[in-house]
Amino acid sequence: MVCSIEKVSLRHERRVSRLAEDYVIEMLHITKEFPGIKANDDITLQLRKGEVHALLGENGAGKSTLMSVLFGLYQPEQGKILKNGKEVAIRNPNDANALGIGMVHQHFKLVECFSVLDNIILGVEPNKMGFLQKAEARKKVMALSEKYGLRVDPDALISDISVGMQQRVEILKMLYRDNEILIFDEPTAVLTPQETEKLFSVIRNMKADGKAVIIITHKLHEVLSISDRVAILRKGEYVGDIATKDADEAKLTEMMVGEKVELNIERPEPVNPVKRLDIEHLTVRSAEGITVLDDASFPVYGGEILGIAGISGNGQKELLEAIAGLQPAESGASIEYYAPDAAAPVQLVGKSPKAIREAGIHLSFVPEDRLGMGLVGSMGMTGNMMLRSWRKGKGLFLDRKDPEALANRIWEELGVVTPSTSFPVRRMSGGNVQKVLVGREIAQSPAVLMTAYAVRGLDINTSYTIYNLLTEQKMHGVAVVYVGEDLDVLLELCDRIVVLCGGQVSGVVDARTTDKHQVGALMTLVNKGGKADE
Repeated sequence: MVCSIEKVSLRHERRVSRLAEDYVIEMLHITKEFPGIKANDDITLQLRKGEVHALLGENGAGKSTLMSVLFGLYQPEQGKILKNGKEVAIRNPNDANALGIGMVHQHFKLVECFSVLDNIILGVEPNKMGFLQKAEARKKVMALSEKYGLRVDPDALISDISVGMQQRVEILKMLYRDNEILIFDEPTAVLTPQETEKLFSVIRNMKADGKAVIIITHKLHEVLSISDRVAILRKGEYVGDIATKDADEAKLTEMMVGEKVELNIERPEPVNPVKRLDIEHLTVRSAEGITVLDDASFPVYGGEILGIAGISGNGQKELLEAIAGLQPAESGASIEYYAPDAAAPVQLVGKSPKAIREAGIHLSFVPEDRLGMGLVGSMGMTGNMMLRSWRKGKGLFLDRKDPEALANRIWEELGVVTPSTSFPVRRMSGGNVQKVLVGREIAQSPAVLMTAYAVRGLDINTSYTIYNLLTEQKMHGVAVVYVGEDLDVLLELCDRIVVLCGGQVSGVVDARTTDKHQVGALMTLVNKGGKADE
């Protein structure tokens, strides 16, 4: 019997060994901890050649941390990494590159004043007897560009090319180094639909060439479109994986969250929309004198959600801040506010946030920078509620009763996860911080509610909570301005969409009758005589 058991065990070990040979990379029992947080808890991830493996999970699930371990940016407390069945040490990104592992980060690592070619070869410049062989490098770059469909101008400066083109440069950096394991961290976050399609075409070419690809994305339809297999993380732990052909959005969401989630956004028709803002010829310049918003004009109506679409950095931030009185507008600009019961509009241009508030203008703003501009991280919920009401106190005394009641109401109604209303908000998760901020601004009973990237980095449950809150405000007659980056959400949530490109309004469309390819074209000025990246 013992002999029989030993034979079975030996056969099992040989089978495991043969299976291991199928994997180009194995991350076995990886544990990575930060002070007070176990970001990765005993995670095993295995990747085959010629496979696109999606890594999915809610905000804070540990996806980027795990890939940072694979790329050598972090060292794990436990676990090991195998390359083609052999254990390897990855102490830094140079070790990763030497093993054929490359990574395109969500925020690109490019030198803006360098050319495309110089960025691609930086750190691995070919030389002969101490002399740079740039012609040789150019030849290899152009061959790779042709092979994978990554058209670039090698002599263009990074500062002069589009975000989509910059991403091509990052990909060519990996290919130039002969990387065979390619990691993409949220690669479509700043791309138009057209650019996303081109990227996925490139990834499919890489897969056909036998390369192994890991892609981190929170967009479920992209996971289903590009991947062969999906691994799901939840709260730092490995939940499981599933073949993409056997998955759908509902199944993936349930695995991420641990329960079924309704993925439909309700969009009731606007009821008696009334003009609340009339923006005319709004131009804003940066501190350096660069025009970041150029002659923008459009109305905003109460009882609707107005979406603002555009590639990041095309004037969205400046638009909202100008309306809120945080950015000065150039002469000739007009932002008229129509109060619900006023006979005439009030001009906002030239008014500070304090002056806007003292004029009785009911305007709430959820900024992009939640803790830097929206909340005080060292204060709890009650203290942050008080930022909106402290002027109501008498003399040296502050009124804590109303802010405390409001904090408790938001805590209960929005399900904020925190030990108490005095717990510092900086120690809360991103989703809970956003609930506090959105809840506080909605509690002001605004006539105009502006939100900048309200669900960026949030998990699915929290995102849909925010969508429902904004829709409720719309149905109460509030004019909601929603700056977002997910075109599918913009088209499903909003009534109209203002599209910005190069700081200009390239179009205003009806979200019910427009598709994301039309919006994407406006984001790249295709319909205004511009030329999109080929």
